[in-house]
Amino acid sequence: MQVAIIGTGKQVAAALGQVDGEPVSAKATPTQQSAKTQDQLAVAQVSREFMGRFVQFINTADPTLATELVSPQAEFFVPGRPDPVIGPTGYLEIIHMMRSGFPDIQWALEETIAEGDKVVARFTMRGTHQGRFFGTPPSGKKITVQALNIYRFCDGKIVEERGQPDLLSMLQQIGAIPT
Repeated sequence: MQVAIIGTGKQVAAALGQVDGEPVSAKATPTQQSAKTQDQLAVAQVSREFMGRFVQFINTADPTLATELVSPQAEFFVPGRPDPVIGPTGYLEIIHMMRSGFPDIQWALEETIAEGDKVVARFTMRGTHQGRFFGTPPSGKKITVQALNIYRFCDGKIVEERGQPDLLSMLQQIGAIPT
């Protein structure tokens, strides 16, 4: 998994270990680095750890992890639905919808970008089409689909997600629409 940090040019460079093309150590001691850059590094570490637990949650549909990671008021905006689903129960509903079509589905976190209270995550979903999905009967075909989700956090929990799976590719892979 890769993690990127967004900020001003010098902040990003400092997070990557360089300022003005020079190693940070040549420009300033760690105590002289900006507090904001240190905060960005802390956010990246926390984001990495949180998202690792989140992947465990979505791969297991563990209700205990759901309540630990998802705010009861969280809103999840799902393609094809006019209204968001709400809270841990809503997120579990999304997972169960996916598992009804792909019982063996697993998500792999490929990379994240953290800025402020938001994390953008790119996932790869893999599974076998063994149940009806979007009206398409089981095909037995394996899928590999990318998804890009934006999460917003408050008090250490997810309070919003806007998910964008590549539904066109998924529907093509299961034979629902021509390639």
